[in-house]
Amino acid sequence: MKTLTVGDLKSGFSTVVKEIRSGKKYAVSYGKSKEKVAVIMSFDEYSIKDRKLGLLSNKGKVTFSENFKMTADDFLNS
Repeated sequence: MKTLTVGDLKSGFSTVVKEIRSGKKYAVSYGKSKEKVAVIMSFDEYSIKDRKLGLLSNKGKVTFSENFKMTADDFLNS
């Protein structure tokens, strides 16, 4: 994984996007300390992992029907 500063990312953004589309990943560093603050990768490679229920992982299941609707007010007032 190659590391770029914010300035390098800004100046070579089009090139970086082309390389990301071909499968490369980039870390972005920021500030004088060049602290790594982000990773850029293709959207296809990015995925959100399923959440586990911890201690209850084998004891329960959570599902929502497709027509489930709840407003923020419903949630906050429940």
